[in-house]
Amino acid sequence: MDQNRNKIPQLIIRLYEIVADIELLYPGRKFTPDGHLVGSIGEVIAAHDYDLILLEASAKTHDARKGGKQIQIKATQGRAVAMYGEPEHLIVLKILKDGKTEEIYNGPGKLPWENAGILQRNGQKSISLARLLALMKNVPENQRVKKK
Repeated sequence: MDQNRNKIPQLIIRLYEIVADIELLYPGRKFTPDGHLVGSIGEVIAAHDYDLILLEASAKTHDARKGGKQIQIKATQGRAVAMYGEPEHLIVLKILKDGKTEEIYNGPGKLPWENAGILQRNGQKSISLARLLALMKNVPENQRVKKK
């Protein structure tokens, strides 16, 4: 799996090169990779970097586990993430255009869930990355999932 993880940054760079080419063909339109693609990339990166076991794709609320801890993984290239329910533990990664990731939040899911916006009609609550970074300052080291 280390070999696959090492390929991801270069593949993301290539993906953005393709996006730039498409945007040149259709000026004024944005083709930002998002949704399932970014979510799945985030899940495999987190699984590798934090030594997680991924659950079945589209499992409700949680994406992975480590020991007895259930973990929701959120990845974005934007300014916020949305959650459908309160996860036991939450890891939020920002995927950068150079293929690297930035850990935004890694801690109990209760804190972000309680600090997220109001429950929307679609059952989601959104929370900004800025708010998550502020909340992360209050997460003790022993409540974080350790990286490999």
